[in-house]
Amino acid sequence: MFLKNAWYVAAWDHEITRDLQQIVVLGEKICVFRSENGELVALEDACPHRKLPLSKGRIKGDTVECGYHGLTFDCAGQCVWAPGTGRIPSQARVHAYPLHEKYGLVWIWMGNPALADPHDIFEIEHYDDPAWGINRGAAMELDCNYLLMCDNLLDPTHVAWVHASSFGQSATKDAPLRVSKTDDGVIVHRWMMDVEPAPFYKKVIGFSGNCDRLQHYEVRYPSHALIKAVFTPAGTGGPDGSLHEDVFIMDSYNFMTPTTEGQTQYYWFQLRNIRPDDAALSQLMSDDVQHAFEEDRAVLNAVQEGMSDKRSPHIDLPIDAGQLRFRRQLQAMINEEQQVDRQMAE
Repeated sequence: MFLKNAWYVAAWDHEITRDLQQIVVLGEKICVFRSENGELVALEDACPHRKLPLSKGRIKGDTVECGYHGLTFDCAGQCVWAPGTGRIPSQARVHAYPLHEKYGLVWIWMGNPALADPHDIFEIEHYDDPAWGINRGAAMELDCNYLLMCDNLLDPTHVAWVHASSFGQSATKDAPLRVSKTDDGVIVHRWMMDVEPAPFYKKVIGFSGNCDRLQHYEVRYPSHALIKAVFTPAGTGGPDGSLHEDVFIMDSYNFMTPTTEGQTQYYWFQLRNIRPDDAALSQLMSDDVQHAFEEDRAVLNAVQEGMSDKRSPHIDLPIDAGQLRFRRQLQAMINEEQQVDRQMAE
């Protein structure tokens, strides 16, 4: 049960080369490669003859030759040669998926190709701003349903227990949360006033003493998140605060790509408003963030096991309001999409 008419991250841009390789998105196996001029290509990874994956074949110029009987397909998925036939069967074609490069990522559209508009890709503020630094790490494989990570990224409270040594602090245990629905997702946020900075941020903020801290957790449909952290000297934050000139801002971008019902590929990077050219700071932040995400992975993998094998119903708490609202709206979008598909098939 996935939303198909949406952009998902397929890979980092450097991961797709002239070599044929298989990726899995929304349970579909896809053969990806680059054409001779560097254009991205994504084809259904199954020859229509005997279903050998095309990724086990050979690339020849801008065509892919099946490794079983040599059926050859162009970048649009059309068979251009087949053995032993006077003409190529009309069914000899594979689905081609739209791809687009942006933000160092390769995005794939899994639904109706006619609806694929690159302008709908998640907008990232400050990505090319030379005043902002960036850090990133390798994609993570999670043995859990993608919605569990979406839940996690709409849950500011969990940091108090899962990330006590990095993102957590005492105020994150019970400071009130505010939930709001937008046209494209859900936001859970709160200001915590005059509190001690969390351990991870103590290393990077440019002021001493207590702070006012914003936790802004936002997930957009189908599974993309912006986590905004703001740390400003105590007395300068809050919804109407002016923010100090030494304010520290970290925007964390998180893209969850469902591979199967029980597995997720997780892409991430952070943008910061300080020391953009400091490679040592970027490495420090990448290492610490990677460590924190490993803590999330351990918890969520175990939650997946618990949810899959539960002997009694699970319960929801008031802190789950944002997660539940997100899931309800996403499910309504999936249901509507599937109804349209059924109507078109009739």
